[in-house]
Amino acid sequence: MRRRGAKVNDMATPPNAPQNDIEPDHDEEEARPTVSSRFLLLTAVPSWLVSLVVHFLLILILVLLPVAQRVSQNRDIVVDDTADAEEIDEFVMESFEPIDEMKLDFDKPPEQMEEAVIAEENIVSDFQELEAATQQMDLVDFADQTAPFSDMMTNDAGLTGNGTSGRGQATRTKMLSEGGGNGGSEAAVVAGIKWIADHQLPDGTWNFDHRRGAKKPGESKNFGEFSNSPRAATAMGLLPFLGSGHTHKEGKYKKEVNAGLTALVRLMKVRGVQGDLTEAQGNMYSHGLGSIALCEAYAMTQDKNLAAPAQASLNYIVSSQDPVGGGWRYQPRQAGDTSVVGWQLMALKSGHMGYLEVPRNTINGAMKFLDSVQSDGGAKYGYVDPGAGTATTSVGLLCRMYLGWKKDNPALEKGVDFLAKTGPSVGNNANMYYNYYATQVMRHYSGPRWDAWNQKQRDFLINTQVKEGQPEAGSWHFNGSHADKGGRLYNTSLSVLTLEVYYRHLPIYKNTASEEDFPL
Repeated sequence: MRRRGAKVNDMATPPNAPQNDIEPDHDEEEARPTVSSRFLLLTAVPSWLVSLVVHFLLILILVLLPVAQRVSQNRDIVVDDTADAEEIDEFVMESFEPIDEMKLDFDKPPEQMEEAVIAEENIVSDFQELEAATQQMDLVDFADQTAPFSDMMTNDAGLTGNGTSGRGQATRTKMLSEGGGNGGSEAAVVAGIKWIADHQLPDGTWNFDHRRGAKKPGESKNFGEFSNSPRAATAMGLLPFLGSGHTHKEGKYKKEVNAGLTALVRLMKVRGVQGDLTEAQGNMYSHGLGSIALCEAYAMTQDKNLAAPAQASLNYIVSSQDPVGGGWRYQPRQAGDTSVVGWQLMALKSGHMGYLEVPRNTINGAMKFLDSVQSDGGAKYGYVDPGAGTATTSVGLLCRMYLGWKKDNPALEKGVDFLAKTGPSVGNNANMYYNYYATQVMRHYSGPRWDAWNQKQRDFLINTQVKEGQPEAGSWHFNGSHADKGGRLYNTSLSVLTLEVYYRHLPIYKNTASEEDFPL
C-alpha cells in the first residue's frame, strides 16, 4: 500500500545518482522491454499459474464485496471504542446540552442551580441511527429462542395488556383498593414523586448527591456518596414516575420523564448492537437499572424511538452473562451474585413485556445460577453460594416467580412463609432494598400473609415520610444498607416503588373463581 500523497510513478533512486537522473534519459527508454518482449515474458509463464492467480482474484473480490456493503450500511451506528457517551447526541432534545462527564467536577461543592426549564414543544427526537440498528440486528434467529410468554410474563388476572397495564388510569384505582393500598399510600407516592421531580438536574439527569438538584439543593440533607453515577441515579429517578403511569407521552411529569429518558440514552455507550450503561461507581448495577427504565418506558408506550436503545441494553445483558454459571456480577462475564442477577433478570422481564428479544438460553442460564445459590430445596437463597439471607432470598423468590414457578410450588410456599415470619424491615435502619423485593414477593403471592405484611409496610412508609414545610418534604431516608452511598434519592425511589406495588405490575397468579366471586 502506498502512502497518501505519493506519486504513482515514484521510484527508488540509486544512492549516487544525480538529481536530474530522476527523469529517465533516452538510453533508459531504449533499455525498457518492448511490447514484443513483454508478450514473450508472459507466454513463458505456465498457463496453470495464470489461471490460479485469476481465480484467486475473483474469489477475493466475491468475499470482500458483501463485507464492504455491510460496513457501508452499518458505519453510521457503530461508535468507536474510544468515543465518549456524549457522542450519541442524536437523541438529545434541543434544550439540553450534551453531557461531557470528563468536564463535570463532582468534587466541587454544589452551587445553587436554577430550576430546569423544559420547553413544552420538546419531544424525544427521531433517533434514526438506533432505529436502523434494530432493523439490522443479526445476533441470532430469535423465533425459537425467545422465552415463552408464560415464562416471563404474568397472567393478567382478568385484565388485558402487558404486565404494566395496571399503571393506567382505568385500572390503577381498582388495583390499589383491591391490593391493600389506600389514600394515605397514594398521597405518599404523589409527594415522593414531586420531591424526585424537584431534584432533577437541568441536563435531565439525577444525582445521588441530591444537593445538585433544581430546588433549594443546599438546604437538603442526607445526600449520597455516589456523586459520579449519573446512569444509576437517573434510572432510579425515572422508575417511580413510570411505576405510577407517568411516561414521556402522557401524565403530569411527561417533560421530566422525557428529559430523563433522553439523558439516559445520551449516556449509553453503543458498540454495534449493544448499549452499555455501566459506570465505575455502579458497574452492572447501573446497567440493570437503566435497562429496566428504558424497557418499561418502551413497554408502556411502544415508542419506536425507544425500541433500539431498549433492545441494545438487553443485548448487553445477554453478552455480559457468565457463560459458565449463568449469572451476572460487577463486570461482564464474571461469576454472578444474586443481587446483580436480580436487576438484570428484571430488566429482561421488562423487555419481554414490551415484546423485545430475550434469548431462551439467557433465561436458562439465569435459572442455572439460581439453582447454584439456593438452599432448603429452593426456599432460600444466598449471595454467591447456597445461603439463607433475607434480602437474597427475596430476590431469588421473585426471580423464580417470574421464571415460571407455580403458586403451589412447595419451595415457594416455604420461602414466602420464611419472609412472612421475618416481616418488613422497619425503624431508622430500615433496609429498603430488602423491603422492595420482599414486598413484591408477598404481593404476588397474596393471601393472609400479604395482608399482614402490607399493613405493617404501608403504614411504616406513610408515617416515616418527611412531612410538609421542610426542605426534604416528600422524601425518605434510612440508615440501612446502601443508604449512605445512595442517600435520600435512593431511599425515596425505593420507598415510592414499594408503595406502587399494588399496580406497578399485574399479579402473577390469578385468583381462584371463589375468591373472584367473594372478594374480601
